[in-house]
Amino acid sequence: MNEIDKQMLASEFCGMKFDTPLVLLSGCVGFGEEYTRVKGFSNRDVGAVCLKGTTLKPRLGNPPHRLAETPMGMLNSIGLQNPGTGYVVNNILPALDFSETRFIANVSGSTIEEYQEVTRLFDDSPIDAIEINISCPNVKEGGVVFGNDPAMSARVVEVCRAVTKKPLITKLSPNQTDIAGNARLCIEAGTDGFAVINTLMGMAIDIENRVPVIGANQGGLSGPAIKPIALLKVHQVYQVCKHHDIPIIGQGGILTAEDAIEFIIAGASAVGIGTALFYDPLVCPKINQGIVDYLKRHELTEVSQLVGTLALNS
Repeated sequence: MNEIDKQMLASEFCGMKFDTPLVLLSGCVGFGEEYTRVKGFSNRDVGAVCLKGTTLKPRLGNPPHRLAETPMGMLNSIGLQNPGTGYVVNNILPALDFSETRFIANVSGSTIEEYQEVTRLFDDSPIDAIEINISCPNVKEGGVVFGNDPAMSARVVEVCRAVTKKPLITKLSPNQTDIAGNARLCIEAGTDGFAVINTLMGMAIDIENRVPVIGANQGGLSGPAIKPIALLKVHQVYQVCKHHDIPIIGQGGILTAEDAIEFIIAGASAVGIGTALFYDPLVCPKINQGIVDYLKRHELTEVSQLVGTLALNS
């Protein structure tokens, strides 16, 4: 890709410079090193990498099975398995190459106080931004309990805002009745951006044994099956964000450049790639090139000119 094409992809998100609008999603790339083992893969092909969800203390996660393929998607119930914030800050972050891309921590907790403490610890680290995961459907405590209650969502944002000056990105749950209303309260509480959406709750059943396939009975559904829902949620949240200059990472079933462009038109300033990596670990350069080709075809010079340009039918 030549320099002009690279300039077309360059984006800004919460004050951070992204080389491309693509963001690798939390839980899909470990702590930023997993896919670097794949020949041809490079973190330089994306604007940012969201690290695996991290809690204050280590977690073993949920019992197996943790993954199940579904038509046009995947169920996962990892349960936030991670080595704890101290280990991530002291052992993992120093090994990352921050010259390649931006790295975003994903903060999770079972109490408001835990969210605040994990955020405080990441604030004293080289991480570029912090994503507040108030929408994980795969843990019994915390998770969507915070994300589906707008007042609780705003409270988590508020306490995290108090202990960091790094950009805060709030990951919103689709499993709620008024996602735009939740977004409005989170903006008032101090969020700098949003990730829209997290997975939807789902189930798969082993009909021979008449039990759920997933060990924790249910999991988060991702992949192309949820794309229409995700697009609508991005559009709804954008109606609030556009009045406050709050950017959105649109995510949910993006496999192609055409998918990514739909999310940008709906209001996303960046787009998240997750389940697609399980289909094709080298999908990001293809999506980047497809976005460039579209911009040229429509005589646009940068991605920001496309953001939120959806014209609704009368």
